[in-house]
Amino acid sequence: MPTVPTVVPAIPLTSQQIYRRSELQQLSAECHSTAQLTPLDDIVGQERAQQAVEFAMGIKEKGYNIYAIGQNGLGKRTMMLRYLNRHDPIEPALFDWCYVVNFDDTRSPKVLKLTAGTGLEFKKSIEKLMLKLVRALPLAFDNEMYYARAEKLKSQLTQKQEAVLTELSEEAKQKNISLSLTMQGDYQMIALNGDEPHDEATFSALTEAERNQFESNINGLEVKLRSIIRQNTEWEEEFSDTQQEHDEQVAKDVLVHFFKPLKDKYKHQPDVRAFLTGMQADILSNLDIFLEESEEQLALAYASLEKKMPRRYQVNVLVSQGEQKYPIVVEESPSYHSLFGYVENATFRGTVFTDFSLIRPGSLHKANGGVLLMDAIKVLERPYVWDGLKRALRSRKLDLSSLEREVSLSGTISLAPEPIPLDVKIILFGDHETYQLLQHYDADFIELFRVTADFEDVMDRSDASEAHYARFISSIVHDNNMLHCDRSAIARIIEYSSREAQDQQKLSLHSANIANLLRESNFCAKAVSSKRIEKQHVEQALKNQQKRVSRLHDNIMESFVNGTTLINTHDKVVGQINALSVVSTSEHQFGLPNRITATTAYGKGEVLDIEHRVKLGGRIHSKGVLILTAYLASVLGKTAQIPLTTYLTFEQSYSGVDGDSASMAECCAIISAISELPLRQDIAITGSMNQFGEAQPIGGVNEKIEGFFDVCQIKGRTSSQGVIIPESNIANLMLRQDIVEAVERGEFHIWAINHVTQAMTLLLGKTAATVQTNESKHIDQYAPECIFGIAQQKLNALRALSKTNS
Repeated sequence: MPTVPTVVPAIPLTSQQIYRRSELQQLSAECHSTAQLTPLDDIVGQERAQQAVEFAMGIKEKGYNIYAIGQNGLGKRTMMLRYLNRHDPIEPALFDWCYVVNFDDTRSPKVLKLTAGTGLEFKKSIEKLMLKLVRALPLAFDNEMYYARAEKLKSQLTQKQEAVLTELSEEAKQKNISLSLTMQGDYQMIALNGDEPHDEATFSALTEAERNQFESNINGLEVKLRSIIRQNTEWEEEFSDTQQEHDEQVAKDVLVHFFKPLKDKYKHQPDVRAFLTGMQADILSNLDIFLEESEEQLALAYASLEKKMPRRYQVNVLVSQGEQKYPIVVEESPSYHSLFGYVENATFRGTVFTDFSLIRPGSLHKANGGVLLMDAIKVLERPYVWDGLKRALRSRKLDLSSLEREVSLSGTISLAPEPIPLDVKIILFGDHETYQLLQHYDADFIELFRVTADFEDVMDRSDASEAHYARFISSIVHDNNMLHCDRSAIARIIEYSSREAQDQQKLSLHSANIANLLRESNFCAKAVSSKRIEKQHVEQALKNQQKRVSRLHDNIMESFVNGTTLINTHDKVVGQINALSVVSTSEHQFGLPNRITATTAYGKGEVLDIEHRVKLGGRIHSKGVLILTAYLASVLGKTAQIPLTTYLTFEQSYSGVDGDSASMAECCAIISAISELPLRQDIAITGSMNQFGEAQPIGGVNEKIEGFFDVCQIKGRTSSQGVIIPESNIANLMLRQDIVEAVERGEFHIWAINHVTQAMTLLLGKTAATVQTNESKHIDQYAPECIFGIAQQKLNALRALSKTNS
């Protein structure tokens, strides 16, 4: 016979044990509302996560990015932003980043790194400079001095050209040859007959020697003419070069005058000075942009859509830090372009083109030198984003390459901008499942996200933490410009938080739920023109929430009202017990009683789980049945096999059953069926058990108790009704106020037990197990009046009958 535990009668819990009120002991008596509470600006209840963030933010080496783990609704982002906004970065290296034309290769724009806050100023300085040059350069070439100099050079060229041609003309004349210029601009030599040109008849009348002499003279003159023409061409080229030098000198004088102040201003920034020098040289090489008289060519050079200066000399300020000391960027939709930037295209007179001025920044550019916060799931969902992010973090460079070029097989010509150095902390928000997947399938993840900020779901509840939580409530009120909460409202919200945590000793850190409750309480208070949020407004908001999500609950409860779902809350029945379960939807969970029945037939001691046989029972439920089978075998089948097969089922259950929270109820139903002792139907029970019969904690205890209480209200209340729960679940009790009041009046009872025999004693009205010694057989056995003794007698009678029949 096994050792029988001492069965201590279960004593009903008091109203103080089933609900822990918030007394706000550490708030001063002068503090009447959140108006007197300093808002919290740090991460509430997240010391572990905060230490991880502080460590990551303090270390500059590559790879120390943060993955913030926690369920949705914990307020990870809000708490992180609060911390970052008051975080004092260590030596922040912030710069303004600009793209400018690469005068050597326009397809590869260059990057300019400027002191933070000076990018826009530099851009405006260049624009002012160019506007001055657009006016000054044409004026430098439109004055009498320039025209006189140009005319003098032209006159010198003309004189030289005319002199050699006159000399040749005189030589031809001496040889009776005329040198003239045709209408087409060609030179022509004609033999003369006196002062008149020879015609065909007179020329034919000449002797052969005279004709040959004319041809010889003309050939010689043509050779000299060709030489003169070459000479004139060389003189024209020299004139053009001289004129060009003159133009460049004129332009250089103008450029030096305007560029010198700008170069002096940026003399400590070599990259900027190099760009200005390159720009100055490029303007000299492209003076026609400023002096072009062709309207079409001018429009093409200035095709900036909005700037009245050549596109070539614009400055594209990609990132300007402005007044902010530390950039903190939240990217809500991390697509490839929104994260890494992109290059726009422009259309001019039907032609599509692009250049450096059409480069647009992404979130990584804006967060460079600071922090970028993103949702991990969104990053992983968008094509190419995760690979691009890893590439940027590994190289510590922002290479603005075209996504189209990455994924296309065509040879589309695009820009290849110079990469920008990247110094950024990435904070990804995600759940445990995503974190584990990345760890398992991506080797780069651990290398690049070395710091894990693990956010807690709950925090310890004490007088000090309640005061801290009150400041957290105050911060939500202040941030959202709500009515202030009085002490009663603060206390009720803290109690609600403890209920959300399913523990009297804990407070929920799901800040989204608390913020939503405050918003709805604020609405209820304003609806009745209250100046503050009071406890009654919080209660009203909770009722409104319950009403919105309780359609399924109300439909199921209606089945108890009309008798569709069979339930007994008054009588005593053999092999029938009221167990408790929880039904969950995406927004709501509630408890319901379930009738469990057990019947027996002659057999081999098996417990046949009908739910398992029809594949409606989950593995955990099946395990619970096997555990209670082992317990029953240890108390009733120690010396001989139990000659019964028990059939166990959840009545009117047409969907899956899982979990082991009904194993104590099932054990009691089986004992009732074996002993033929009736079970009280006015008591429901929940709790799992181990092989020694010890009660183990279960989840959803508040909802289960409330569900049975509601059904008792429907079926008729009596003062004997109540619920049995494991003793280890007492700390989880934060019950509805109507149940607390019913317990306080003695109209409803909650018993906490640590062993299944205590439940049997309550439900069957007899002591579960007492042991007495059989003097004749010198063995210990169950007393005949106890539950196990009665069951054992039934089994012994069956064994004896079996032997007789055999």
